[in-house]
Amino acid sequence: MTSPDPSIDFVLTRVFDAPRDLVFKTMIETAHLQKWWGPQGCTIEVIRHEPLAGGMFHYCMRFGPGVDMYGKFEYREIAPPERLVFINGFADAEGKRIHYEMSPTWPLEVLNTVVLTEAGGKTTLHLHSTPLDASAVEIETFKAGHGSMQQGFGGMYDEYEKYLATVKNAQA
Repeated sequence: MTSPDPSIDFVLTRVFDAPRDLVFKTMIETAHLQKWWGPQGCTIEVIRHEPLAGGMFHYCMRFGPGVDMYGKFEYREIAPPERLVFINGFADAEGKRIHYEMSPTWPLEVLNTVVLTEAGGKTTLHLHSTPLDASAVEIETFKAGHGSMQQGFGGMYDEYEKYLATVKNAQA
């Protein structure tokens, strides 16, 4: 699903030095997700994870004592080892969707499609994100956030790349 206006959408491509099966596994299994998902500098507590279409990933990002932020995925499609489609957004401790107080005009829900392709033992990740049922103000906030999303996802995938190397080396 793409927006009528492609300038709204956020797109990111990364290449990882690992086979697609391993990349997919480390992106969907709870034990792996809790090691790398989220912004740099936080730890992840998995509250609930059901990696199947219709399931959820509810998590808490901890940035230090008393600095907790919750998020939630709702999986729409899981097609191993090539595709993940999920809705992501901020949540409360119970898993209810909320507008985050630090960015109250951020879209309540963002549809994310991850497509993985493999060539020569390396995996290319294509991430496509678009706000769902967003107001004009939320769309503008999302568009204005592309730069910080580039940094945030970039930092997260930098950490993921390090984590992936340890998993790959442990299997060798």
